[in-house]
Amino acid sequence: MSARGEYDAIVVGLGAMGSAAAYHLSRRDQRVLGLEAFAPGHMNGSSHGESRIIRLAYYEHPNYVPILVRAYELWVELQAAAGEELLRLTGGIFAGRPETELVAGSIASVRRQDRPHEILDAAEIHRRYPAMRPDDDEIALFDPRAGILFADRCNAAHRRLAVAHGADLRHETPVRRWEADADGVAVWTDAGRFRAGRLVIAAGPWIGKLLPELALPLRPERIPVLYWRPRGSPELFAPERFPIYMWDKGGHDVYYGFPHLSQPGVKAGRHHNGDWCDPDTVDRAVNAHDEGLVRAFFARHIPALNGEVVDRFVCLYTTTRDEHFIIDRHPVHANVVYAGGFSGHGYKFAAVVGEMVADLALTGETMPAAAFLRGERVGVSASEAVR
Repeated sequence: MSARGEYDAIVVGLGAMGSAAAYHLSRRDQRVLGLEAFAPGHMNGSSHGESRIIRLAYYEHPNYVPILVRAYELWVELQAAAGEELLRLTGGIFAGRPETELVAGSIASVRRQDRPHEILDAAEIHRRYPAMRPDDDEIALFDPRAGILFADRCNAAHRRLAVAHGADLRHETPVRRWEADADGVAVWTDAGRFRAGRLVIAAGPWIGKLLPELALPLRPERIPVLYWRPRGSPELFAPERFPIYMWDKGGHDVYYGFPHLSQPGVKAGRHHNGDWCDPDTVDRAVNAHDEGLVRAFFARHIPALNGEVVDRFVCLYTTTRDEHFIIDRHPVHANVVYAGGFSGHGYKFAAVVGEMVADLALTGETMPAAAFLRGERVGVSASEAVR
């Protein structure tokens, strides 16, 4: 394989993470080719839709916090460069009994960071947000820095600005196979073979199929997304009156939601459901059982939202055993970087994951806080990766 390719870097996958990687590589004067299996704005993976939650009260692991701080900085920079609203801070409510993982962990996180926050009892939650009806023994952390990322806009901004920096982005061009050696990489598609010095694989739920030799411990998970028409008082869900929220009912039974934005209906759903799937054969129809799980939560806690479902679709999480990301260089091919396993809480990191992936591809190093996300954590080693 010749060391001289048409490109300096090829990025496989142009969802949230791949688009950000293409942007960060291209702005460093790299000749970037981005390859995506589907059309722009497709709804087959994990990145589509109107909105995602962003929050600094991070219970999942303390090392995510410095990475998140950088993500906030990069989203603000991207918003300025794009010239449109990508990030809106609404504040966030993280509710449940005090001992639940979400509540206890979120409170510990903001206290560790010494960040402004409030602890609200059940009466105060209902007073501030009349649509919410917590149980008497539930509390909430209020995080003023939580809010919304406008996902489709963010993805499009990363792609648009990558192109402005010279990136060649090609959609509806699935990658069939790839090879790498010390001289570079080659990628085969139906449109032909492409060569480059480096390869980034950020293919969402398909990443395991492109890296079978690593046996990554990833499982795609089918997640129904629903938009609800409020009953009687839609003004209760206006952004100035209603925050983003997560609500932990215990036993990994967590619900999330948003204020009403521009689409018809209010987005709300269940965070995980253990409905493991293959991304190529997943059932993409949202059914009565999917809807009923959320209705039962609404009936008890947000009855004003328990109305008609006006839109529905399926999103895919790619979940690891410990629900932490995997971001690393290939253990055999140092010129191949991969990022996956974002486990339903990764979107908010996309801007900084793009920067981290660019760092790894160009220098082999990235921010020290991200060391816990390396593949060796889940048993990926050079001795096990034979291509």
